[in-house]
This record gives sequence, structure tokens and C-alpha cells, in this order.
Amino acid sequence: METRSRSARLGLLQVCAAGVLWGTGGLVVTTLHERDGLGAMTVSAWRMALAALALVAFAVVTRRSGVVRETMRAHPVLAVLVGCGTALYQGLYFVSVLLVGVSIATVVALGLAPILASVWEHALARSLPSAREAVVLAAALAGLVLITATAGHGSAPPGGDPRLGTLLAIGSGATYAATTVLGHTLAQRVDPVALTTCATAAGAVALLPFLGLAAAMEEPVMSSDPVSLALLLYLGVATMALAYGLLYAGLRTTSGSAATVATLVEPVSAALLAALLLGERLAWPALVGGGLILAAVVALHPTDERPAPA
Repeated sequence: METRSRSARLGLLQVCAAGVLWGTGGLVVTTLHERDGLGAMTVSAWRMALAALALVAFAVVTRRSGVVRETMRAHPVLAVLVGCGTALYQGLYFVSVLLVGVSIATVVALGLAPILASVWEHALARSLPSAREAVVLAAALAGLVLITATAGHGSAPPGGDPRLGTLLAIGSGATYAATTVLGHTLAQRVDPVALTTCATAAGAVALLPFLGLAAAMEEPVMSSDPVSLALLLYLGVATMALAYGLLYAGLRTTSGSAATVATLVEPVSAALLAALLLGERLAWPALVGGGLILAAVVALHPTDERPAPA
């Protein structure tokens, strides 16, 4: 029991670490758009392509290439669905960031995920959430409402479309929840590095046409600036390859709904970075909201987790 409790606690820490890394993604996308005019889908395509290359190289160096091939042969449909869902989620999110700002896009996209994931899990199990789960979710959502109502108010990007951006963020959140549930199912069966590699490669292939589309429309496809290239590399390696590796490793010992609550550290870190570096406003209610979210994450005690299937 103690070993399982430690494993579940480590799983939550891994998911939280992934959330912190993701929280930097919107800021980097905004910076690349302002510096080089790179579109959201163009950046998304490069992000997944660079992540796929990094993961394949890591699999070869660590002699896991055979495990990667076996994972794709054994679970081709689920791996591709998870990869395409990840590509769609991040594409919608990055477009939303450019339309409505980092803070609002992040909290809206992530706010829906815990609700949808929890509803889906309890529907499958034909059960009701416990009182503890209800309180944790309520605290997290209250924090999100406070952040959404205040963070980034009046600081939408010039030429942005707040309504469309919010709708895209909602679509992103729904896709993220579905992808997390699917990823949780697959993460119980396969090596997390193999799953991350297969899913990321599938997502990179799905987004590849957007690079050709950008070129056909005579939009910027790549930058020659060393700083921008470093930012793209960071997006691919840190916020994609490493972050999703941590997510799928954490999903081995924690439920999908708990993982989506744990990843709510992403909007907290994103809102703080947007306030510090982009000048997006962060009023005191947003700080209270961030505290509620972090309290909800702390309240995800591993003894409440359902044991992972053998």
C-alpha cells in the first residue's frame, strides 16, 4: 500500500511538472509570432516534428526503438488517435492564444478538461464522484473562474478576436480531455517513452500539411534568427517531448481525471508568465484563483486514487 501511495504521489508530481512546462508554451508561441510572423499552426507543426525527432533519437540511444515499433504494431489506432488529438488540441490552443491572449486561452482550455474527464470516467464506471472529488473539482473550477474573470482583462492581442479565441479554447479543452482519457487507457499498457514517441510522430505527420499551406500562402515557414530557432527547439524538446513523457509516465499511476486537475498548474504558471513578461494584467482575484487551483492539486491525495490495472 505504501509503495502504491508513493507511486501515485510521484505520478501527480510528474503531471504537475508537465503542466509547468506547458505553461510556458503560449508565451513562446506569442514571442515567435511577434518576432518572425510565424502562425500558430506553423509553430505547432514544427513543435511536434522537432519533438518526434528528439524522441526517436532518444529511443535509439536508450535502445528502446524495438519497444516503440512493438507499441505501434500492437496499438496503432489508439496511438494515432492520441497523437492526432494532441496535434488538434495544441493547434486550437495556439490559435486561441493569438486571438484572446495567453491567460484567457489557457484557463478556458484547461478549465473544461477536469469536468469532462471526470464525467467520462464516472460514466464508464457507472458511479458518482466522492465528496472529496467534488470539493477538489469545485475549488479548481472556482480558481479558474477567478483567473478567467480577471487575468488578461483588457489585454487581448491587437487585432485579436476574443469571441472566436474563447470558442477555440473551449474546443481545445474538450479535445485535451478526450486525449487524456485515451492516453490514460494506453499508458497503463505500454512504456511511456514508446507511447510519447508513437503519438508525437503521428501528430507530426498530421500537422505536416500546414507547413506546405503556409508556404503556398507565402507566409513565414521558418526563421533564420538564432534566438527564434532556440525557442522552437525549446518548444519541441521541453514543452512537447519531455512534458508529454512526464504526462504519460504519471498516467501510469494516477487517474485521467486527477491528472487533468493536476495539470491546472499550467494556467497558473501561464498567467504569471503572461503578467510578468507580456504585461497581461493579473489582479488580486486571479492570485486567489491560482491559490485555489494549487490547493486543489495538493488535495489530490494518492490514497484516493483507484489502483492501476495490472
